[in-house]
Amino acid sequence: MSVIFAALLSVASPLQAMTGEELAIQADARIRGFHDQSVSLRMELINPAGERAERMLRVQSLEYPEGEKTLMIFDTPRDLRGSALLSHTHPQGDDEQWLYLPVVKRVKQIGARNKSGPFMASEFAFEDIVTPFWQKFTYGNATQVELNGLACYQFERIPKDSYSAYSRQIVWLDRENLLVRRIDYYDRKNSLLKTYEASDFSLHADKHWRPAQMHMRNHQNGKQTRLTWQDFVFAQGLQDADFSQNALLRAR
Repeated sequence: MSVIFAALLSVASPLQAMTGEELAIQADARIRGFHDQSVSLRMELINPAGERAERMLRVQSLEYPEGEKTLMIFDTPRDLRGSALLSHTHPQGDDEQWLYLPVVKRVKQIGARNKSGPFMASEFAFEDIVTPFWQKFTYGNATQVELNGLACYQFERIPKDSYSAYSRQIVWLDRENLLVRRIDYYDRKNSLLKTYEASDFSLHADKHWRPAQMHMRNHQNGKQTRLTWQDFVFAQGLQDADFSQNALLRAR
């Protein structure tokens, strides 16, 4: 993998000439290398009438040779406290997800056929929560566009997973740092389903770009979900044992 990245970075021609896949490879490489991270998350659910419901979570992630592991733990509201989602994401092959709900006191594995469903009543599906490694898609050609005055690359990517809820996705990467700024998701009937936007990016530890805001708008049901991320901590020494099913049961 490092040989591929080195070759891409040494190409004399500008990034404008790259394909969607080549851009995705570079974008993926630029957000890796954090080893582990912890962050606080506020999830805001907004219904079509503008009514809001708030949830607070803690999120931990760990890079490992076969992919990435993530544990999301709900602190509020009271009826969801202690609920947790464990994800093991792989660049190739099926991802694995387990959901623990204290009310039923058991761990439920999220099957491949069910990952297109909503994550805890939000507009983010279970498949949106896992790491979107570039190997999970096929790509179209990239074009140069502007997004709200920001110079971007735009390309289409198609999920390889036959159980994905999406027929295709249109991705916008900013041209300066190759950060994902927007994704349009099309359903299996090729109708626009959702739009994801990321904003308020900050550089952490002089090398890790992360957005403070993520927003998902469902065009078909009028609902929205807003994620606010804060208090990022990197390389604190998290281990594999912190991302096991036993850890899921211990989540509080």
